[in-house]
Amino acid sequence: MHGEIFVAKQATLYVVATPIGNLRDITLRALDVLRTADIIAAEDTRVTGSLLSSHGISTRVISTHRHNERESAAGIVKLLAEGKSVALVSDAGTPGVSDPGAVAAAQAMAAGFDVVAVPGPSALCAALSVCGLSAPRICFTGFLPARQAQRRELLASLALEKGLQVFFEAPHRIEESVADMIDAYGAQPRIAIARELTKLYEEVHQCALGEVPAWLRQRPERMRGEFVVVVDSAGAGAEAAEAEANRVLGLLLDALPLKQAVKLAADITGHKRNLLYQTALAIKGAGAAR
Repeated sequence: MHGEIFVAKQATLYVVATPIGNLRDITLRALDVLRTADIIAAEDTRVTGSLLSSHGISTRVISTHRHNERESAAGIVKLLAEGKSVALVSDAGTPGVSDPGAVAAAQAMAAGFDVVAVPGPSALCAALSVCGLSAPRICFTGFLPARQAQRRELLASLALEKGLQVFFEAPHRIEESVADMIDAYGAQPRIAIARELTKLYEEVHQCALGEVPAWLRQRPERMRGEFVVVVDSAGAGAEAAEAEANRVLGLLLDALPLKQAVKLAADITGHKRNLLYQTALAIKGAGAAR
């Protein structure tokens, strides 16, 4: 703002990132918005109240009712229609990133109001910056499903992809999720676990995926706090899936015509039919050359 006094604009929704642990991580711009907005819409008014109190901010705070995002979003749009400026915050980090906020932003934009990002703390970016792993591609999944069957199904599909894969996980599920990751990715991929980022007992550890269960059990406190997990996936699941598809194709080619074998192999394995067709031609060609 080059020295100008900031005042939140009327009929504007500000999506404000707030600290994920250390209260001093709040940005100056976020403080300007929170101080001058007409209303702050918060995931939890008590959590936000503590943040505001620490900075001497007395802006009115309303609850966004995290378990009924659509109703809350409609209320925010109504306030914008009245010309109010609204600052949207979650308990920690950036609204809309594994936290409530996306619905309100979507409804506000659909109604023709400005939606302004006020970036800042992010557990995702914080973990990536210190994990010591890098890749051209990053896939952020957020929290894995609580039910094991759904979690395993999702991880099996993600294991087909190469790159860094980032997850959030709660302390009561971290051991189960890591066990399912080992089943999906194998024990060899590198993994970084970031625990309690920016807080007093912050810890970041990198090791082979198969070593994580023992590391977690070394100290009881490691089972506490919120986790960000970064897996360096080599796409080993894709190689295994391709090998299995080719094995099934080979068996079918021994008993069926080429096109029928390819179709059945694609139906059974889910592998792409055109790739299986090329493999079948190669197998037949190699057999004919003998």
